Amino acid sequence: MAKEWILNIATNRWQFNRPKYVGKVSEEIRKCQPKRLDDWISFYKQNVKPKKFEEMKKHIKNLTIDEYLDWIGSELCKKIHEVMKKEIEEISEDDCKNYIRDLIFKRTYEGYITEKETIYGLLESVLGIKIEPAPDEWDRRYNIDFYIKAKKGYIGIQIKPITYNQTPEIHNWLSWLKESHNKFEREVGGKAFVVFSVKKGGKKDIYNQEVIEDIRRALEELGGIP
Repeated sequence: MAKEWILNIATNRWQFNRPKYVGKVSEEIRKCQPKRLDDWISFYKQNVKPKKFEEMKKHIKNLTIDEYLDWIGSELCKKIHEVMKKEIEEISEDDCKNYIRDLIFKRTYEGYITEKETIYGLLESVLGIKIEPAPDEWDRRYNIDFYIKAKKGYIGIQIKPITYNQTPEIHNWLSWLKESHNKFEREVGGKAFVVFSVKKGGKKDIYNQEVIEDIRRALEELGGIP
């Protein structure tokens, strides 16, 4: 298992699995439609000609695909023993301690903020309206991240990043934020909404899509954009 993990990291790092080195294997195997492993091996050796293989054939006569694949394996081995081993030996205990703290605090915080800003930009695009960052006081007092100024008040927006495993807990978040959002509506004037964001297909998206129409309706009730 440990070997597999190291080999995978090194192969990806030096891109030995890229089309330049091994061809477009996901496309080629569909052309082959093999019923057995041997079918695929035979097809690959006869039909797939990676760019790097063709380059090397110009300098090495009668280079076979087996010899070429062995060359890639040798290059991978060199990178692991000559580069990765040296890098690993240079890692200190302090490096590890600092990395763990950076991962938990700084990177998690930056990822959280980036997610909020992504959804903020998506909302602006979908609504076609400029959305402003809320003052710090609104954030602390009302749990409002962003706002839209209307003629008769404000639309307050709280963006809450969650995972799909947390979606059953949405009602808990709404209940917890209800008091501060009601206070926003009474003291500032307008309406407040919670936008839940999730990661879908590698991208951030709005989970409760219905909130977009809710915001539009509230904006109309508040007289629209001034």
